[in-house]
Amino acid sequence: MYYTQFDTGVCPIILMGDDKGICRLHMVVEGDRRSMDLIADLECKDDFFNKAKEQILDFLEGKRRDFDLKLNLVGTDFQKKVWKALLEIPYGETRTYKDIATVIGNSNASRAVGMANNKNPLPLIIPCHRVVGSKGQLTGYAFGLEIKDRLLAIENLL
Repeated sequence: MYYTQFDTGVCPIILMGDDKGICRLHMVVEGDRRSMDLIADLECKDDFFNKAKEQILDFLEGKRRDFDLKLNLVGTDFQKKVWKALLEIPYGETRTYKDIATVIGNSNASRAVGMANNKNPLPLIIPCHRVVGSKGQLTGYAFGLEIKDRLLAIENLL
């Protein structure tokens, strides 16, 4: 398993992955609700992530709308279903948790959708920041509402 770290101007990012694809993106922000410790078994391999780094930087500068990267998603079947639905949210648009629950075939699963969003291993790439509360309000984001607000502003949603 490989990793790289780089600064984006929004926050430092750590990427993890291997030949199967990128499996984790961690945004290093003060007060985030996720921890990310680099395991001794990981090998720093910056060149391996050049394409991903370039696409992330372009996205955060408003020059890219989506990603073309090989992903290796690790999660439950339900989580993967939610993450796939998140990938279908167009750039510059938002959806509610209930919208996503309806898309995956269970309109009563809004809270479970929220939990799957919370476990999203690839924020930015899988755009969980585009999911808002039922009245369009910013709700929950593992890396803080300030970052969510900033990501939505990049997409001209605020």
